[in-house]
Amino acid sequence: MRIAVTGSIATDHLMTFPGRFADQLVADQLHTVSLSFLVDNLDVRRGGVAANICFGMGQLGAHPILVGAAGADFDEYRAWLDRHGVDTDSVRISEVLHTARFVCTTDADHNQIGSFYTGAMSEARQIELKHVADRVGGLDLVSIGADDPEAMLRHTEECRGRGIPFAADFSQQIARMDGDEIRTLLDGATYLFSNEYEKGLIESKTGWSDEEILGRVGHRVTTLGARGVRIDRAGEEPIEVGTPDEEAKVDPTGVGDAFRAGFMAGLTWGVSLERAAQIGCMLATLVIETLGTQEYTLRRTQFMDRFTKAYGDEAAAEVRSHLG
Repeated sequence: MRIAVTGSIATDHLMTFPGRFADQLVADQLHTVSLSFLVDNLDVRRGGVAANICFGMGQLGAHPILVGAAGADFDEYRAWLDRHGVDTDSVRISEVLHTARFVCTTDADHNQIGSFYTGAMSEARQIELKHVADRVGGLDLVSIGADDPEAMLRHTEECRGRGIPFAADFSQQIARMDGDEIRTLLDGATYLFSNEYEKGLIESKTGWSDEEILGRVGHRVTTLGARGVRIDRAGEEPIEVGTPDEEAKVDPTGVGDAFRAGFMAGLTWGVSLERAAQIGCMLATLVIETLGTQEYTLRRTQFMDRFTKAYGDEAAAEVRSHLG
């Protein structure tokens, strides 16, 4: 199964604030906030939702195809992804813009405040998926993640027009999208990914109920933080999967991307939706224990030991047969 992952390619500038954001906010002055946080450290890491997802899939041996736009400064990042099993030949390189930047501060309660500079990402709208499909011999699924909004719309419309199954995954872009755009991007999706808060925002902005949305998508996959994930399908009982025990809670950045990576790796292996969600939750746990979205190491024996503890011998035997 060939999966192309479209979305942002970026570097992450991650900072840690030792206090609580909530303690710095004055309730009756929220309309005129002016704050500066003195942070303890700065880590510069590789990131971007599409690159993060592809890295995770590559770690699992799923051979994803990365589709997005980057700057001339992408060479080192490209080499890193190539070494970790990612097909980067469909990344567009801008002649004038730098690779996108994400700047994020995390407080002691793991709340986050972030800003995103699009840079070369604005050229993703010029990528045609047909060229990607022709190069690799066809596409079985395109994951359309947070990216240049026009690129997201173009990729969605092209998937519909060419009959390519697609996953709608708005994540950070949902805040700037209106109801019409969201309705366009999710209608007909094979999978709709969101977290619990985004789920409510999608319903609020579109004016569609949960039932109406389930009538327009094949599967609604909602991550629930520490409670795991729920998969809903029209007329079916929901599938609920919990999370493995964490050894530490270091940084939540990229946890959702890791879940998607594990879930879609499971799809490439042809396992059940429940099993795919379990793989996603296990990979997400590795990321929350690590500073940076692509700094974890997937060691097969350790991964399988923890997976077995969380989900049992039968689930582990099935996954072990696929995990390279």
